[in-house]
Amino acid sequence: MLKLVAAAAGALAGAAVAKELDKPAEQRDWHGDVAGVPYDLRPPTAEKLRKSAWDPGNPKLFVPHAFGVGWSVNFARVAEILKPAVAPAPPAAAPKELPEGGTATA
Repeated sequence: MLKLVAAAAGALAGAAVAKELDKPAEQRDWHGDVAGVPYDLRPPTAEKLRKSAWDPGNPKLFVPHAFGVGWSVNFARVAEILKPAVAPAPPAAAPKELPEGGTATA
């Protein structure tokens, strides 16, 4: 199974390179999609690397890789999914001290 996945990834990467090389040199932008799979063959920047791993502003769970073919997991979205739906209740207030004699009055 792993060999099949590796072969598919290699085929998609090759198809992405071939797609870009088919364009005239001035039209090559080195990112897009091939067979519905995103690719980005431009040198990655720190911002692209960060956004491919942690982008709280993006509601998608899977985002395109910062470099290469395929998708990365947006861990900010994972954290959002896993956080409790309701905030925990605040701790109960401490009981008031009773007056001398031990009975409460209203």
